[in-house]
Amino acid sequence: MMPAPHISLEQWRALIAVMDHGGYAQAAAALHKSQSAVTYAVQKIEEQLGVSAFEIVGRKAVLTPTGQMLYRRAGALIEDAGGLERAARTLSAGWEAEIHIAVETLFPTWLLFDCMAEFGEASPNTRIEIIESVMGGTAEALLQRRADLAITPGTPPGFLGEQVMTVRIIPVAHPNHPLHRLGRKLTLRDLALHRHLVVRDSGSARDRRALSIEVEQRWTVSHMASSIEAACRGFGFAWMPEERIRQELDGGKLKELRLQDGGVRMVPLYLVIADPDLAGPGVRRLAEIIRDNVARQCAHRCAVGEAAGGGVGA
Repeated sequence: MMPAPHISLEQWRALIAVMDHGGYAQAAAALHKSQSAVTYAVQKIEEQLGVSAFEIVGRKAVLTPTGQMLYRRAGALIEDAGGLERAARTLSAGWEAEIHIAVETLFPTWLLFDCMAEFGEASPNTRIEIIESVMGGTAEALLQRRADLAITPGTPPGFLGEQVMTVRIIPVAHPNHPLHRLGRKLTLRDLALHRHLVVRDSGSARDRRALSIEVEQRWTVSHMASSIEAACRGFGFAWMPEERIRQELDGGKLKELRLQDGGVRMVPLYLVIADPDLAGPGVRRLAEIIRDNVARQCAHRCAVGEAAGGGVGA
């Protein structure tokens, strides 16, 4: 049996508050406690562990190297304790009142809403907040604990994901765009002479390396729908998820560009439950619905492809 801890969560909160608010008086005000109570809580931590967490520099309390380690670990401890309480309340109350799901914009919107509709039949009173994100924005929502569930092109460190589908990204432009009129397979030099339409990375650390070609003209937008509209009006070319623009392709508003090399990009999408141990029944059911719907759609696409004689790769 593990020994019982000697330091309470309230004491750890006091240490964190002193650092976060820049001093004992400020921490006391933030915690609605007396300054002497905050000072005593930190002193008890130092006394019981035999360390010095703070040193006074001028009129400000500054963490020692040992204090920095305690601050990091105490923050994780408080977060874990809060998560445990939230999970307990969720399980005692039944299904969650609200679920947050971060979804990469490459995931087919119609398929997402089919999943939401099926979940709504099972739990009509659970509110769903969809965080629509691009590239790094989905992983960031997981890391910042803003999402209970995510569909993301990459699994960030500390999370486990299962691949649910692969999205085919193709270069397209309006059928009357000058690139189509060249009448041959295109090179990157051909593309560099025309406007590139790009959807902005919604993460705070935007990766410009994702814009894998260098062009003089570029329009950057925040939403996939804006990029699709601009391409349909002949304002430029773009790489877009084929499934997302199926209607525009079939209706003749967009046409795939033929490139000599590197035209089609295959991007895997992963389903990630932010915290499997603390996930409530609603999060687990929604994840199951997404898996099942994606699997049915992939099976349907394979059957259609085989019937057409071309076959569909896994």
